[in-house]
Amino acid sequence: MFSGINYVYEVYRTQSFSKAAKNLYISQPSLSAMIKKIEAKVGAPLFDRSTNPIQLTEYGEQYIRIAEKIMDLEDEFAYYTDNLNELKTGHLSIGTTSFFASYILPKYISQFSAAYPHVKVNLYEADSQTLAQKASVNEVDMVIDNFHTSDDIYCHRVLMKEYLLLAVPASFPSNRRATRYQLTWEDVNLDTHLNPSFPGVPLEKFAEEPFVTLRLPNDTRKRMENICQNAGVKLNTILKLDQLLTTYHLTENGMGASFVSDTVVKKLSPNQNIIYYKLDDPNAVRNVTLYYRNHKYLTRSMSEFIKIVLANQ
Repeated sequence: MFSGINYVYEVYRTQSFSKAAKNLYISQPSLSAMIKKIEAKVGAPLFDRSTNPIQLTEYGEQYIRIAEKIMDLEDEFAYYTDNLNELKTGHLSIGTTSFFASYILPKYISQFSAAYPHVKVNLYEADSQTLAQKASVNEVDMVIDNFHTSDDIYCHRVLMKEYLLLAVPASFPSNRRATRYQLTWEDVNLDTHLNPSFPGVPLEKFAEEPFVTLRLPNDTRKRMENICQNAGVKLNTILKLDQLLTTYHLTENGMGASFVSDTVVKKLSPNQNIIYYKLDDPNAVRNVTLYYRNHKYLTRSMSEFIKIVLANQ
């Protein structure tokens, strides 16, 4: 009854017979006949066809649970043979956000590909929640991100710490009230903000200025809200966006202040149009982690890539 496991799983994944048939390169009638044949062996329907999109029945949910275990075992054996072949074949899929894909990962992928040129590397860019979901169903092998995920579901390897800073257009008059707290691009690159003796700026000095922020559930937005709550400040938000780089560039062009990580500042060119400020709050510190699903078989491709990443820290 599990001989057509890939057919059942594709229907479950796409929630559609037509989409599944297209992805499997077979006709929809052929797929329907295959599913009915499997359901006959099971002795009960696996899908509730009266719903749109189609849903699993109780039998179907149990079938998928067992199917995923079978697929994991098949993957484990396939990866085992890859390991015996000393990575002369294989694959590695990595998920990350657009910023890390552009500024952090290229160096790691380049080193890995130079060492193991026959391993196919796929890079998947998405928002943090989508990446976590992709990792949970093994659609990516691992994820590099600064979004906090559950330790009960994922294994984590801390790669680095990053610190949130307040970025304010140099043209804003409020900067004149905070001269002793100001940081330049050079200061951030020298990690002046990490010096315990350097003061964090009181947020109330900028409470009247316009802010461009990220939308929930972005981790930076959550941390921004906690920082503001701890400071007893409500920001004057004029625009909510999806990408941290976009908020940074709007700050660069004088539209509003924003919260930015020191990783972003260090990876971009010097900018005289922005003044940076240290945020003296625990929420301003977060880990950038490499994570993958708990109990996932750690392939040699994954292990070697992790070694390269950790060696660069």
